[in-house]
Amino acid sequence: MWKILHKDGKDLSKTEVLKAYKALVANGGIKLSLKAEKAFLANIKTKNTRTISGVTPVTVLTKPFPCPGKCIFCPNDYRMPKSYLSSEPGAQRAFANKFDPYMQTYNRLLAYKNMGHGTDKVELIVLGGTWSAYPKEYQRWFIKRCFDAMNDFDPENTVERVTLESVMPYSEEDLKQNEGLVSYNKVVAKAMTSRLHASQESSTWEEVEVAHNVNETSRIRCVGLVIETRPDEINEEEVINIRRLGATKVQLGVQSLNDKVLSLNKRGHDVAQTALAFKLLRQAGFKIHVHWMPNLYGSNPEMDKKDFVKLFKNPKFRPDELKIYPCSLIESAELFDYYKKGLWQPYTNEQLIDVLSFCLSHVPNYCRVTRVIRDISSEDIVVGNKLTNMRQIVEEAVKKSGGTLDDIRSREVRGRLVESSELKLRTTRYTTTNSTEYFFEYICDDNDIVGFLRLSLPKDIVCFISELSGVAIIREIHVYGETVNIGDKEDGKAQHLGLGKSLISEAKKLAKKHGFAELAVISSIGTREYYRKNGFVDGVLYQSLSL
Repeated sequence: MWKILHKDGKDLSKTEVLKAYKALVANGGIKLSLKAEKAFLANIKTKNTRTISGVTPVTVLTKPFPCPGKCIFCPNDYRMPKSYLSSEPGAQRAFANKFDPYMQTYNRLLAYKNMGHGTDKVELIVLGGTWSAYPKEYQRWFIKRCFDAMNDFDPENTVERVTLESVMPYSEEDLKQNEGLVSYNKVVAKAMTSRLHASQESSTWEEVEVAHNVNETSRIRCVGLVIETRPDEINEEEVINIRRLGATKVQLGVQSLNDKVLSLNKRGHDVAQTALAFKLLRQAGFKIHVHWMPNLYGSNPEMDKKDFVKLFKNPKFRPDELKIYPCSLIESAELFDYYKKGLWQPYTNEQLIDVLSFCLSHVPNYCRVTRVIRDISSEDIVVGNKLTNMRQIVEEAVKKSGGTLDDIRSREVRGRLVESSELKLRTTRYTTTNSTEYFFEYICDDNDIVGFLRLSLPKDIVCFISELSGVAIIREIHVYGETVNIGDKEDGKAQHLGLGKSLISEAKKLAKKHGFAELAVISSIGTREYYRKNGFVDGVLYQSLSL
C-alpha cells in the first residue's frame, strides 16, 4: 500500500494525479498497455455518477433578469436569476463566471475533463427562472456562445478560459444603492440600466445556425438542449422559437394542478394554461420535464397526494420527467410573512416522507424522477427539511413498506456491463389529449432499463408546425450506461450494443402499422449526423424519413 503525497505531506487529489499522469504520457515518461490504462483511468475518475446516465450534463445559468411571476414561495436573491440562490452549486459556478455562457460551458467541460470524464456528448441545461421572458436577442446570443464553447473545446489541449466577453449585469455597489427597493424586479431592472451593454449580448439567427452547423461534427456535441419556463409563457410562436434554438426538452414549472392553490401562491397562471402548454409541447415533439411542489400554501398532505395522482391519471398531462421540490421556506420569500403570521407551516419529516413515498411509488415506468429535493443549503432554509439525502430515505421507506419504484432513474443500468442476449423489449402504451404514446424500453431480467424510445402518434392530422402535420414523431431516444466517447467501442457498454438503431426499427414498424407515411425525430444539433446515418433527412426544424 502506498500513497502519492505533496511536499507538505498531504494526499494528492485524484484530479492532481490524473493531471500528472497525462503530463507523463505526453512527455514519454510513462507508457501503459491499453488494458492497464483503461483500468487506471476508471479507478482515478472522480464523481462517477455525473456521467453514468449516458450523457455529460452541463448546467448554465442566465443572468439576473426581471421575472413575470410573483410567487410567494420564490426567493429574492438579487445576485441570481429569479428563484435561484447564490448558495446553490450551479449558481456559484455561474456567478464565478459572471453568468457568461461561454465561460460557464467551457470551464464546466474543463472540470469534467480534469475529473476523468468523457465530454463528447453534452446535455446542455439552461436554467435561470423564466427563459421565455428574456429578450430574444439575448436568448440567441446565450445559446450561440454555449455552442461556441463546445465547438472550441479540445479535450487534448485545454486551459482555463479567463477572458470575458460580457460584464456582470450589475455590481455589489449597484445593489447597495438599490437596497431601499423591495421588489426583486425593480432592483434588477434599475441596477441593470447602468451596467448592461445589450450590444454585447445579441446574435442573429444566421450566427446561431453557423454555430449549430459546426457542432454537428465537432469533438464536443450537444446531444440535448434544455430550457425552463412557465406554462403561461408557452404558445405556438414560443414553441417554434425554442425549437429553432435547438432545444429538445422543456422544464415546465407546473407546481400544482389545483387552481385554488395556484391562486393562493400568486402563481399567475391556472391549470388550463398548464394543459395547453403540455399540448403544444407534445405536438412539437418536446420532452416535458415538470417541476411539482408539495407543501405549498393552501395545500396539505392528502391534497398533495390527490394532486400528484392527476399528473399521470389525467391525459392532459403525463410528463416524461419530474422534479419534486417540497416547498422550502427562504427568508427573502413573501411566504416568510405568512409563516410569521402562522398561516403556513412546513410538513414534519414524517409527513414529508409519507407524501414523497406515495409520490415515488405512483410514478409510471415511462417517467424519470430526476430530483426529489432541491439543492438548497440548509443555512438558507428557515424551517423545514434540511436533509440532503431525503430521496434515499424515502426510497428505503418505500421498499421497507413493500412498495416498488418503477420510475426510470430507479432502474437505470448505470455502469453495469450488459450483453444484448440478456435484454428484452417491453412496450408501454398510454394516451394523452392529442396523441397515443408508445414507450419502448430494453430491460434486463431484474427490470433494469438499458435504453428507451418515446414514439408519439398524433391524433390530429394538422399541426401548427407544418412539417409535423400527419407525421409520427420520435420524441426521445436514450441509451443508459456510462458515457462512451463518440467513435469509441467498448465491449459490454450499453451505449454500443446497437440499441438505438434497433429502437428506431421498432418505431418505424409501429408507425407504419398505424398508417403513418412519415416518421420525424426531434433531433439535437449533435445527433443530426447519427440520424442521417439511420436514413433521416433534414427538414426545417426536424429530421424525417419516409415509411
